[in-house]
Amino acid sequence: MTVTTSEITASTDLQTVKPTIGNFERNLTWWVLGCIVVGITLGKVFPSFFQAVGGLKIAEVNLPVAILIWLMIIPMLLKIDFSAMKEVLNHSKGIGVTLFINWIVKPFSMALLAWLFIRHLFAGLLPVEQIDSYIAGLILLAAAPCTAMVFVWSGLCGGEPKFTLSQVAINDAIMLFAFAPLVALLLGLSSITVPWNTLFISVLLFIVVPVVISQVLRKLLLSRGQSAFDNVL
Repeated sequence: MTVTTSEITASTDLQTVKPTIGNFERNLTWWVLGCIVVGITLGKVFPSFFQAVGGLKIAEVNLPVAILIWLMIIPMLLKIDFSAMKEVLNHSKGIGVTLFINWIVKPFSMALLAWLFIRHLFAGLLPVEQIDSYIAGLILLAAAPCTAMVFVWSGLCGGEPKFTLSQVAINDAIMLFAFAPLVALLLGLSSITVPWNTLFISVLLFIVVPVVISQVLRKLLLSRGQSAFDNVL
């Protein structure tokens, strides 16, 4: 049986190229564990220095942490094109599911789990004065839709790029306005009081500022050409 060149080419074209990740991403778990160990060690060795760093706050929001978070998320935020929100109507069902999960199911279910496990089941294992902080931390995490890793997961599973971009853009836009009220509601239901100025400063430092910086950088890079933008990413 003779196999022609055209048949080989056609067969090759039908093969699916599996997305891959680099060594850094593949070993991310170990990087995180290593950073935790290093952080704890440095805190034990230089306690006064890190206490001073921890004291750099505005409305109880730590500024060094905010800057480190900017460095972590701005590279991913560069990928967000808010003009992609016009694609929402083309993916209305998928976007609807995403919004329902992100803004109804996830935050309220996490608040319920925090109340169940932290307030009751594991309360005896935790310092009493820290229980509210643990619950508040879980609520804060649950109320913020994941942005950066969405691009990673979408790439790994060969997702639709326009859908990914549009759903990230609309979730980030909603987060600018809905995060603080939602967190205030859930904390109130959990009988935890957090000053509104702390919530607003958190939104400003952790959401608004990095989004603005990333969009300014995005426009500057795109003004130099698509290749310059792609090289940075």
